[in-house]
Amino acid sequence: MPKYHIYVIELSKRVFTENKRFREANPQFNGVLECLYVGMTSKTPKERFEQHKTGYVNTKGHNLSSSIVKKYGSYLRPSLYNHIESIPTRAEALKMEEQLALELRRKKYAVWFN
Repeated sequence: MPKYHIYVIELSKRVFTENKRFREANPQFNGVLECLYVGMTSKTPKERFEQHKTGYVNTKGHNLSSSIVKKYGSYLRPSLYNHIESIPTRAEALKMEEQLALELRRKKYAVWFN
């Protein structure tokens, strides 16, 4: 049974100036902290980051990489997710992904999640 992991990737700040949807999703952002992507995966965060950066397509032909991470992703930020234990179900992981993303937004990060 797969376990799910939450991960955080730091994005280049260019995402805020170049991507209208990202900007509109983060009206609280004041430019001081970083731009982030929060995701969840059954892989290791490192493997998942590599998939995003390489534009990974699965055997069914689905592109599993986020275009935002592919273009703007810099590196993983373990200090922002290492406190979260692995999660047994996909549904719980999706909920935790959203909770972490909204918590980071409240702290004035600019955050993208699906």
